[in-house]
Amino acid sequence: MATRISHDYRNGDLVLIAVLKGAFIFLADLMRALTIPVCIDFVQLSSYGTGIDSSEKPFLKKGVDADIRSKDVLIIEDIVDTGLTMAFLIDYIGTLGPRTIKTCAFLDKWERRKVEIRLDYVCQKVESGFLVGYGLDYDESYRALPEIYRLTV
Repeated sequence: MATRISHDYRNGDLVLIAVLKGAFIFLADLMRALTIPVCIDFVQLSSYGTGIDSSEKPFLKKGVDADIRSKDVLIIEDIVDTGLTMAFLIDYIGTLGPRTIKTCAFLDKWERRKVEIRLDYVCQKVESGFLVGYGLDYDESYRALPEIYRLTV
């Protein structure tokens, strides 16, 4: 994936915007594998709280700090399921004047999609279950697990 992104943005001015807290491990691994210079920033959204079911109403807890006007933005997300959070984030970032906006997800849980969104880069498609590890959490636990696990609750 890093090779493809590096090629696609070889002449760009790329800003990686990762969604906290889940995407930070994926972001770190991805950006170390890129062969192009990038800037990074973070946003924090919430739609889960302490349960395993999304409220389906994402809200912004921390916005973009970097000036992304006329720059290429690649949104880095740990997992995309309903698509509501990603759709919200694409709309929000669009108001900040970037040249382009594309998306990159470590995991695509496509079967739960409620809105049509385009994911430009996807590492792996996954099916049902609540997943933890590699940055993904359940009530702020399990993020540090080195692999992805299906949580049974």
